[in-house]
Order: sequence, then C-alpha cells, then structure tokens
Amino acid sequence: MLRWFRSFLPREERFFDLFARHSVTVVQGAETLARMMEGGDETPVYCQRVNQFENDADAITREVLTAVRRTFITPFDRVDIKNLITAMDDSIDQMQQTAKAVMLFEVRQFEPPMREIGILLVECANLVGRAVPLMSAIGDNVGLLTAITEEVGKLEGRVDDLHDIGLKELYLKHRDANAMDFVVGAEIYKHLEKVADRFDDVANEINSIVIEQV
Repeated sequence: MLRWFRSFLPREERFFDLFARHSVTVVQGAETLARMMEGGDETPVYCQRVNQFENDADAITREVLTAVRRTFITPFDRVDIKNLITAMDDSIDQMQQTAKAVMLFEVRQFEPPMREIGILLVECANLVGRAVPLMSAIGDNVGLLTAITEEVGKLEGRVDDLHDIGLKELYLKHRDANAMDFVVGAEIYKHLEKVADRFDDVANEINSIVIEQV
C-alpha cells in the first residue's frame, strides 16, 4: 500500500543527477588509476589526481546524504539510496588507498597483470556510469540493468584471476631475490582487487534496488 501511495506523489529527481555526478568522478578516478599503473616518473602526478577525484566524490556523497535527510519523497527507499552512494564512494575510496600504497612504497614500475586489472577497473566504472541514469526508470530498464550488473560481476571474477596469476608470477620472480619486492607487489595487488570488490558491491546494490522496485 505504501509503495502504491508513493507512486502518486512527486519524487525528488535530483538524486539521479547526484548519482550521475558521482559516477563521473568514479570513472575519472579509475581512468587515472589505470594511467598510474603504466608507471614512470608521472606516477606521483596520477596518485595526486586520484586523491582529488576521491575528494570530489566525498563532497557529492555528503550532498546525497544531506538530501536524503531533507527530502520528503525519495525515488526509492532511503536506506537503498544511502547504501548505493556509500558503495559507489567505497570504490573510489579504495582507489585512493591504492594510490597511497603506491606513494608509500615509491613504486614506479608495475607488473603486466596490474596494468590489466587497471583496464578492467575502468570497464567496471564505465558500466556503473551506464547503469546510474537507467535507474530513473527502473521498470523500463530491468533487463539492461540486470545485464550490466552481471557484467560487473564477471569483470570482478577476471580481476580475481589476474590477482592470483600476478601473485604467483611475483613469487616466482622474487623468491630468490628481495622479499620486500614481493611484499610491496602483493600489497598493490590486494588494493587493486579490493577496488573490483567494491564495484561488485555497487552492482549488488543496484540489483537489490531493481528487485525491490519491480
């Protein structure tokens, strides 16, 4: 009954604009992270850019949470809005953690699987960017939203595989050399894998909202 009643009330649509703005920063963060994985002297520059995009995303997240408190009729459940924007923000937060680890250990060269993961993370971010606008009309976009979230899950699985392959290669490369190089490389892999996990969390939140709204 409550859902039926809410359907006749005017909705606050600015949430979708805020989600879209946030998704743009997530895409920018992922693209910058991928550039960072190319290594070289410009690595610190890209680390700083990731930090800036994370700050931009935090500001938008605060706008969303404030709007949730002040809005009478939200497009879907308030908890779902909070969970979605938090999951989105967690993805770029984890990118920042990756950048911090790179800066901490002064890494300037990255293994091929790390670079591949960076490319896959950009794909994940772009998929989220595609999904967000569709949520303003969930009923018309159920199939497409489901397909997008499934694709994010597949990409997360590919990142897991690359993580395992990369760790094995790293071990073989450094088992008779400097153990610290293995430790640092493993730390970078861990952070990259967590970014993919956070994107999978976003996909799961979108799926949950879709299920509730149809």
